Amino acid sequence: MIHYVGVLDGSGDVWGVRIPDLEGCHGGGPTPEAAIADAISAAREVAEHMRAAGVALPAARPLTEIIADRESAPDVAAGESAVMIPLALDAGRTLRANVTFDAGLLEAIDAAAALRGVTRSAFLASAARDKLASNA
Repeated sequence: MIHYVGVLDGSGDVWGVRIPDLEGCHGGGPTPEAAIADAISAAREVAEHMRAAGVALPAARPLTEIIADRESAPDVAAGESAVMIPLALDAGRTLRANVTFDAGLLEAIDAAAALRGVTRSAFLASAARDKLASNA
């Protein structure tokens, strides 16, 4: 998984994140957490569009390089801060994995998947993507 550096700014109920290494890629929301989640989603969409167009994804610069770059660095005096934006892209192929769950948990997973009309695998993949995006 790639991690891009994002720059978070805002206050009150207006927050934004820009990702310097993904030109034009921004996220926003009413809280810092919502803005970061939106930036994660935006980064994934930008990366998927770039891949579909045959354009190489820009390298993610280390935090030290972002801070050293006057154009990209967070303006700490203005309340900006650096945040990490994970980018997990689908490889376009599936692999079989053997995992172990408690029987009760597996029953709950199957019930939740059935309620949503998806397979166990699709449900678990979606849950994993959500967990990765939440940085929790």
